[in-house]
Amino acid sequence: MRVIAKLILFLSLIFSQGFLHVENGEIVEGNGDPILLKGFGLGGWLVPEGYMLNNLGYIEGFESPTEIENHIEDLIGPDLAEEFWDLYRSSYVNKSDIDQLVEWGMNHIRVPFHYKQFSEEPGIINPLGYEIVDSLISWCEPYNMYIILDMHCAPGAQNGGPISDSDGTARLWLEEGFKEHAIEIWQSIATYYSDHSLIGGYDLINEPVLPDGISSMDLRELYIDITNAIREVDQNHIIYVEGNWYGTDFTNLTPPWDDNMSYSFHKYWGDVTVNTIQSYLSMSSNYNIPLWLGETGENSNHWYYEVVKLCEENNIGWNWWTHKKIEKTTSPYSAIVGPAYQNLLNYFNGSGSQPSTEYAQAALWEMANSLKIENCIINSGVIPSLTDPTFGENPRPFTPHSIPGVIAAVDYDIGANYIAYTDNEFMNTGPSGSNIGGADGYYNIGWVYRNDGVDIEYNGDEGISYNVGWTYAGEWLGYTIEDVTPGTYDIQIRVGGYGGILLVQFDYQNIAVLDIPNTGGWYNWQAVTIPDVSISDGEKYLKIQIVENGFNIKKITFESTTGISYDNILSDQFKINRIYPNPFNPNAKIEFFSDKKDNYIIQILDLKGQEIKEIQKNNLQKGQHYINWNGDDDYGNKVPSGLYFVKISNQKISRQKKLILMK
Repeated sequence: MRVIAKLILFLSLIFSQGFLHVENGEIVEGNGDPILLKGFGLGGWLVPEGYMLNNLGYIEGFESPTEIENHIEDLIGPDLAEEFWDLYRSSYVNKSDIDQLVEWGMNHIRVPFHYKQFSEEPGIINPLGYEIVDSLISWCEPYNMYIILDMHCAPGAQNGGPISDSDGTARLWLEEGFKEHAIEIWQSIATYYSDHSLIGGYDLINEPVLPDGISSMDLRELYIDITNAIREVDQNHIIYVEGNWYGTDFTNLTPPWDDNMSYSFHKYWGDVTVNTIQSYLSMSSNYNIPLWLGETGENSNHWYYEVVKLCEENNIGWNWWTHKKIEKTTSPYSAIVGPAYQNLLNYFNGSGSQPSTEYAQAALWEMANSLKIENCIINSGVIPSLTDPTFGENPRPFTPHSIPGVIAAVDYDIGANYIAYTDNEFMNTGPSGSNIGGADGYYNIGWVYRNDGVDIEYNGDEGISYNVGWTYAGEWLGYTIEDVTPGTYDIQIRVGGYGGILLVQFDYQNIAVLDIPNTGGWYNWQAVTIPDVSISDGEKYLKIQIVENGFNIKKITFESTTGISYDNILSDQFKINRIYPNPFNPNAKIEFFSDKKDNYIIQILDLKGQEIKEIQKNNLQKGQHYINWNGDDDYGNKVPSGLYFVKISNQKISRQKKLILMK
């Protein structure tokens, strides 16, 4: 009894010092308070992957860490290569990165490592891994930010892909020596960090994929062997266990074999309904063991928001892949490809000549320095999608807009699909997501500038070098404008392409349905203008919607003009102010202004100019007037969906505007 009491006292003292641990089916801190893990994986830092280095991942032989390292060594030699990797690691992640992650509200990081960084051969310790993690601890300590260590590349490789530094075969499962080496490394790590409370646990093997002939019982046995080796030296830290087939299949991994463990699943490119994680929830409930979404990402901001909501509604901590890449939109930070590094990439993909050692060194140093946080571009919508609960409710400005001024079309508001914009394909739900992710699983065609469903492309023009492209009917963009100088303005929308129709709303009112001309090319830009728009002060909202597609959109300009106002309309003139809603179903309200008492004829015309309906209004007084049309003809028959025109005439002149009936 005395021994048990001492053990309980010992464990309580340990946990009170801040060790994460599992208690009553939850992950809790040392004081017993539950914690919902929110964080990023430091992917690409210690385990470089080709695709995160821009083009390398799509070039055969330039995908895995060893392949990349070998090619760099071939270019500049082993000594310079070692200098490069030191610079690369110190630029990719340093204290500034941790400071920023904390500012975003993250409370932990996942550190993918290569087994060689701790032990290249059995029985031989490599101090590099320990030195790196020790530095990381010093940066995290002021914030009490937890560090979860992840064996991303196991001895022999745990799957057949480049992410495990494999030669194409998952040899970890085929040779006992590799398993023994993995066990040895984890026991060494656990011995060293057993008393470090900032270590949030051990993610034993990243994304195992068992080869043919290997049973999930073999996976379970290795996990148990590693756990036993850790528990010989470390009783403090959580064991995180990933399922087979890239962290998704937990067959034979239940029941749990340790009181301080968590099941870690990975989720990419799928639906975001509770049904997609129900098997994990049931497993957690049945065995009273917590879940951790240890890796996810590589999708649109809308998908990110939905996944975070799904996790937090079910008390599941999450970790995003990853905080930084080169020229990618899916992470918060994106490094820029410089000209020298681009030439090096051209050589790697066979489109350029072999550079000299001196040039290759300069190119690699250029790339490494571009990874410093101060040199990176922020993909502004990513963090709000993860941390702002209103992301799916209210839009917010992407960048400040002013009237008068110029708004780049690509600078629409930050927010979810249907909130800040609408795009027909806005998140990747896999090959079956024909309406949401497209038949091929893609949610974006251009893959530049922003991480939404909106398709954006680089056009190379000076000033505004990106435009919205691949537009389709029903898609729209919204812009919150906070700095407004009241006055009368021409609104010019610069477009290029082969014609279409654009609906423009301002301050939540329809103000124009524009015929987009055939400019003779996607980048032959031409302005279409909405003249004399009277704008009051205060925050405004602009929305542009594609009615008929076939054009790109580059920018919107608010240009001050003296224009015509209601107070100085010329004699015998009147004005159709607006039609709303437009498109409409079932009723449209037509608002027009008359400057004097007069008789008016209101006609609804089809595309051929043939009259559908006529309304006569006699002796209308000066001022504002309203006409309702419910989509019927003169005989009370409902007309089909389509484009129509309202024509209003007095004895001298007529005015005409488009309206759209959508059923």
